[in-house]
Amino acid sequence: MNGWRAGAFAAIGLLLAGMTAFGLIRGWPAGSRQDADAQLADDQVTLHFMINGTAGAEEPDRQDFIMTAIEKKFNVRLRLTAIQPGQAYDETIASLLAANDPPDMWLNINADGGVKYTMDNVLADMTYYVTPETMPNYFQYWIDEQELREYQTNNQFARAPIPFDRKSYRSYYIRRDWLTRLGMDVPQNYEEYLEVLRAFTNDDPDNNGKNDTYGFTTSGNGSNLSLDWPEFIKRGLLYPAYFAEDQLVDMQMDLRVGQVVDDILRVMDEGIVDPNWFLNKGNQHVDKAVRGKAGVVLGETADFALDSNLDSLQARSRKLNNEADWIPFNPFGQQPLRIEPSPEYPFVFSNVTAGAAPEKLMLSASILDWLAGKEGFLLTHYGLEGKHYTLDGNTVILHPEALEDGEKELLKKWSFFTPYAPEVLGLQVSDPRMTERDERVLKAITTMPVYEKLGTTLTPPLGVSVEAMRAKQNEWQVKMMFSDKSGERWPEYRQDVMKNYKGNEIFQQFEEKIRLARKRLAGERR
Repeated sequence: MNGWRAGAFAAIGLLLAGMTAFGLIRGWPAGSRQDADAQLADDQVTLHFMINGTAGAEEPDRQDFIMTAIEKKFNVRLRLTAIQPGQAYDETIASLLAANDPPDMWLNINADGGVKYTMDNVLADMTYYVTPETMPNYFQYWIDEQELREYQTNNQFARAPIPFDRKSYRSYYIRRDWLTRLGMDVPQNYEEYLEVLRAFTNDDPDNNGKNDTYGFTTSGNGSNLSLDWPEFIKRGLLYPAYFAEDQLVDMQMDLRVGQVVDDILRVMDEGIVDPNWFLNKGNQHVDKAVRGKAGVVLGETADFALDSNLDSLQARSRKLNNEADWIPFNPFGQQPLRIEPSPEYPFVFSNVTAGAAPEKLMLSASILDWLAGKEGFLLTHYGLEGKHYTLDGNTVILHPEALEDGEKELLKKWSFFTPYAPEVLGLQVSDPRMTERDERVLKAITTMPVYEKLGTTLTPPLGVSVEAMRAKQNEWQVKMMFSDKSGERWPEYRQDVMKNYKGNEIFQQFEEKIRLARKRLAGERR
């Protein structure tokens, strides 16, 4: 508790004492944490949260049992806006900021993670609101002080990472029933993988008498070279970037990307991958795999191919073909496919709220911390105790048949703050939908090797746009794929991005931050 955290607790005490003195908080002793059941005022406090999601609802849904529970517990009137990540999300935040009416709390999911907003003084100083005292669940279970410190930018504490799952689930999946029908084994290296792609394309693996299958598929969204391609791993480029020999290796900007392009062009020319991969958007490539049009696809979530997830690749495929059998595999044996997971996008507080009503931000922190604890986790991930699940000690016994479709959507929306990692909270789950096959799949994907994480979050220099650099990078890579039909000119294109789109400055700062974090960690270990 030193450095940027110095004096935080004293400041909290002064802030809360002042708020109590002016009648902003009633029944809340200065310097102590808010009792969740305490009445803050005669009238409910109104809060506005903005999160990523598909609901798009602006007004509170009074049929929402999670919303009802939060409002009752914290004596608030909560407005939750959920918008799909992307341009619409960014534009909505920008318009609310321009109108001087931002949400009290929002998830900053754009590329710079809130760096520009920090420098523009749009974000509140979180020193008073995000501490082990005000958010004990957050710090006990999910984020440690070192991670929070490394997450800061320009020595300002204006953003904090949402809890993240420390397990990796990135894995390739393959149709084992197709392999069995063709008399082939699960590939253990890249050459064997190519042989499987050829067989999946040319040897009628689904036995329907038609030439309508391919080996691998992915989505390029009509704009970029998908990072799902195994050819990146073949050239030693792990997802999304790693640090080796005192250098940052960014899988999208490394000099070896030219070789990756040539490798992809070879499998495209051979006709053994989905010819329309570039035009696939979102999860359209997964839909194709479900329909039996491709036999290899990448997944990144724990339930991507579980029987117990009715929306999974496996469950959906089984509805169309009862023999469908997707299993995880690594076409590179024990070579890692990615680095260890690290904190991703942050939650932030409004500086407008901090100036006008700081008690709202303290209350927001309390709500988020409740979501990060057992009570909030159980409600937002499983539903109502006694109806959707029962609790036997630390074992959560699920009753999935009691969960209606609308209630499933509520759980998806409200689990925005914590990942599905019940073991972090010391919980065990008994799910009647889980099969022995599911257990094998989970064991396989969670035991795949990963590379050492970077140790810090990467933020660009002030005034420098990572989005602009990535956009130009994508433009050149698409040109190589479909115009040049060669990766030969990548060193030239890369130099343009590094020089004219601030790539040199961006990666120099990234590397300096990694070195500083590692030096600091080494000192702490001593």
